[in-house]
Amino acid sequence: MTMLLIGIGAVLLVAAVLGIRRRMVIVSVSGPSMIPTLHPGDRLLVRRVPLAGVRLGDVVVVRESGPCRPGDPTGARGIPWIVKRVVALPGDPEPDFLPRWARGTGVVASGMLLVLGDNHAVSRDSRHFGAVPAERVLGIAIRRLGGDKLAVRPPSW
Repeated sequence: MTMLLIGIGAVLLVAAVLGIRRRMVIVSVSGPSMIPTLHPGDRLLVRRVPLAGVRLGDVVVVRESGPCRPGDPTGARGIPWIVKRVVALPGDPEPDFLPRWARGTGVVASGMLLVLGDNHAVSRDSRHFGAVPAERVLGIAIRRLGGDKLAVRPPSW
């Protein structure tokens, strides 16, 4: 009977861990693009969400959207995930900073979002690669591990 209870407990523990892993992930910040909000070495707890769960001002983790300019090699830096702040969502007006080749109808297209780093001088973001498709969104950074909840700061760009 004891072995049966231990077996059931182990199965429940594995199921709980897998359930949490599907909803949460931990990422490490590796560059200065989000200073002063985040610093290299910061670890973030990220909640996996679809685009519908993303709000303006959220700090998100997204798969880098591709080349800096048409014709540039994709993945030249070898960093698959980037941490940025959401500055425009589907239906929002396209900001002036978007490159001419990335512009569309004047509003952010359905299923897309625009992101910027808080440290504009060194950030590689939507100014370089345009809008990010929804399927590239990993999730929202909800907490710095060992620190406080991340503040949502309205974009001032």
